[in-house]
Amino acid sequence: MNENNMSTIEITSSNETNAAAQKSAARLRICHLSLTLCTGGLERLLVDFARFHNAEKFELEFVALGEMGAPAEEIQKLGCPVIPFPLTASGKLGCIRQLKEFFLEKNYDLLHTHNAYPHFYGTLAGRLAGIPAIIQTRHGRRFGETFNERLQFALASRLADRVIPVSDDTGDRCRSVGWLNERKVTRIWNGIDVDRFAFSGPAAEMRAITVSRLSPEKDLATMLQAVRLVVDSIPEFELMIVGDGPERAKLEQITTDLNLESHVRFLGERNDVPDLLTQAGFYVSSSLTEGISLTLLEAMSVGLPIVATAVGGNPEIVQQPETGLLVPAANASLLAEAICQMCTQPQKWLTMGQSARERVEQHFNVRSMIKDYEILYQQILNLQVK
Repeated sequence: MNENNMSTIEITSSNETNAAAQKSAARLRICHLSLTLCTGGLERLLVDFARFHNAEKFELEFVALGEMGAPAEEIQKLGCPVIPFPLTASGKLGCIRQLKEFFLEKNYDLLHTHNAYPHFYGTLAGRLAGIPAIIQTRHGRRFGETFNERLQFALASRLADRVIPVSDDTGDRCRSVGWLNERKVTRIWNGIDVDRFAFSGPAAEMRAITVSRLSPEKDLATMLQAVRLVVDSIPEFELMIVGDGPERAKLEQITTDLNLESHVRFLGERNDVPDLLTQAGFYVSSSLTEGISLTLLEAMSVGLPIVATAVGGNPEIVQQPETGLLVPAANASLLAEAICQMCTQPQKWLTMGQSARERVEQHFNVRSMIKDYEILYQQILNLQVK
């Protein structure tokens, strides 16, 4: 497993029970339980679980409690069952009973829940159904805002075998919100497919790119205000915005109000992101909160230097000044200063991009991430890891 994990689970001794030995010989049935299988970073990781898991040892099924979308179709094409299972019963107890009955029919060896809603309902139902092992991955730090949310997270976390934050920052949040001890929490960094995002290095253009859902927590309004300040000093600067979301109309209006139509391009949802990244000199993020940002990792894998806000797991990804620059969130002037600094040193972009690629390869490769999870599955089930 990654050497920086918060806690280490000792591999069991060779005195396995007959039942454990039988399980070890057969494929382990794993259920990934999520709220949706629509567009998003969490869902992209679930597709990668389907693509890169060890099919000789693990049989994966994906259950979504809400909306389905393109990731569900992709998982099915990869040969893993996808099951829509909306909770329609009345009240929390009714939903837990409904999910428990489903689990009793499926005979899973391990339940892997993703984020808060599936954690609460899935973990309680899974324990009632007798699933042998349950883990929870916490993909971001925005949870536990109310006492009721904290209580539900704490209860479910105590019933789970392990809570897996995707960053050290999220791990701190898990322990404080869930009142968890150190041994309960094992950090596994998110990863990306470095083969898909092959190294090309930065383009020789005074152009930045951001790939983001156009939603409030990404704070693209501050980015646009920063671009206005940058263009005042560097008139040739351009920004490509890739993605869509509820704030698009508002952001396009801000672009018009700031007279930035010739400097900012809204490209919408795209399926050619690796190619688009190669058209930029560097990457910019203005997020207010992050777990481990897959878009930052993808940009670094291609070989782009980074300008990002120092929130969540971003400081665990970006090492400054080797791979990029970090600034406080929600501060247009400081973000503009960092962008201008990056624009004035294009001779450093290639070296920074090479360092960024090396960091992703060493610490954020999705194949290594999934292998870490598979080792953890076996350890929790008291199986010999081979």
